[in-house]
Amino acid sequence: MAEQQDRAGQARVIGIASIIWASSIFLSRVMGLVREQIIGRTLGASRMADLYFASFTLPDFLNYLLAAGALSIVFIPIFLAHLERGDHERGWESFSVIANFIVVVGTVGIGLLMIFARPLATLVAPGFSSDGDVDTLVRLTRIILPAQFFHVIGGLLSAALQAQNLHALPAMAPLVYSAGIIIGGLIGAHYPQLGAEGFAWGVLAGSIAGPFALPLYGCMKTRMRWTALFTFRNPDLRRYLWLSVPIMIGFSIVVVDEWIVKNQASYLGAGSLSYLQYGRTLMKVPMGMFGMAAGVAAYPTISGLVAAGRIVEAYGLLCRAVRLMLLLTFAAQVCLTIAGFEAVYLIWGLFADRFTVADAQQTATVLAYLCLGLSAWAAQTVISRGFYALESTWLPTIIGTAVAIVMVPLYVVLRQQYGTVGLAIASSTSIMVYVILLGWLQRRRFEKEAAARGTRLLRGSQEMLGPVLRLAAAAAIATGLGLIARTQLLSWLPDMHLATILLRATLLCMFGIGAYLGLARFFLVTDVIEFEVKLFRKLRLG
Repeated sequence: MAEQQDRAGQARVIGIASIIWASSIFLSRVMGLVREQIIGRTLGASRMADLYFASFTLPDFLNYLLAAGALSIVFIPIFLAHLERGDHERGWESFSVIANFIVVVGTVGIGLLMIFARPLATLVAPGFSSDGDVDTLVRLTRIILPAQFFHVIGGLLSAALQAQNLHALPAMAPLVYSAGIIIGGLIGAHYPQLGAEGFAWGVLAGSIAGPFALPLYGCMKTRMRWTALFTFRNPDLRRYLWLSVPIMIGFSIVVVDEWIVKNQASYLGAGSLSYLQYGRTLMKVPMGMFGMAAGVAAYPTISGLVAAGRIVEAYGLLCRAVRLMLLLTFAAQVCLTIAGFEAVYLIWGLFADRFTVADAQQTATVLAYLCLGLSAWAAQTVISRGFYALESTWLPTIIGTAVAIVMVPLYVVLRQQYGTVGLAIASSTSIMVYVILLGWLQRRRFEKEAAARGTRLLRGSQEMLGPVLRLAAAAAIATGLGLIARTQLLSWLPDMHLATILLRATLLCMFGIGAYLGLARFFLVTDVIEFEVKLFRKLRLG
């Protein structure tokens, strides 16, 4: 009875956290689309837009070196261990020594990148060779660089809140960040001489107001004690560094994929990088809504189960999170592939002067090939957290780095042969290879951990590969049927009026998703059947 109540409590915590993060990520992605829409309508698919997108490479590199993307993953177990023992003072002492270390290293890193921004620009985007392009790239990079300081420290503050199951303010931070960029872009639109600088200044302002200020306010309400402690003898700092070092020094394909794409796209014509960036932006909507939300929400509970030695339960929860997330992500993949043009044109092309129908067609084609890897991108956000819950940060990083090294020639060759489409194919192929290897190794690692505790992983509820392959087959067939239906629908509804585009997009998505769910049910994917039962039950009760 007590165990059932415990599981029910875990489900409620994860459910509430999932709702908070799914809502936040959904709104963040919507605002991200608005942000990219303003960029597209202001800068179009132009060289200026290419330069703006390329200017994030060095700041993102610094963010990666400081392991900002993994701050919550690495720090939450450290902080949570002290809180569970009731030692809040020790927890905030750990926070202080880690935060102060990051402040020092981050400040030095920003200074160095500011100084060497010009020579590094030729490495970031070697295809941008004119003096004017380089000057613009360096100027935008130097505006955006300080924003990483606030992202990194804010990430640590957010992790402290998440460890206490306080998710609201960390979830709001990305919304404020996007709002800052939107406001900066709107101001820049009124002053054309600013070009992309309005957006860059918006990045800096949004980083201060959102990722940093909001979680800082939240931590202060929890009686945060941030002291001037700085010592390498602190065991929690050493543990943090040990867990973070592989993330800092390893160049996993998860991160460097975008850098490689930007580097190679600089050799292509004006607007090529913009097509890839706009396509990636659309792909990130379901990736964030389903993949990131599931990973962020489930991670603290999975970590707690691992810490308690309940390995079988932890892996079962992880598998279920992956399967349910992929059920939704494959549906989005079908919809974005068969109705991608309509989505792109509605967001960037409709009533716009600087984003043409041809631009929308190019972006939609790139999006279709990027979507081949959409489910893998979403899955890695959850699967990687299984390793981090076991405090195994080296293995996923080593695998990701090896995949990146092996796949670099593929990006170069496919870019030379097929341009932007080739880069999209290389990106999708690389992430799928990475996720397949990661999932296989994770199963082996959990089996080993379970055996060490005298248990073993169960079958059925803890299977991942079989259901995923059946979902992938259903999505592939549904996509093919949807593309056939699209050809016929275009002959019936060929014009480019708003009402027609909306109707076409709605019909295509309804057909594609309906076919996908029907096929998944035909392939006996139990998660689909369970989902339908729960949905009908709620509708009947409602």
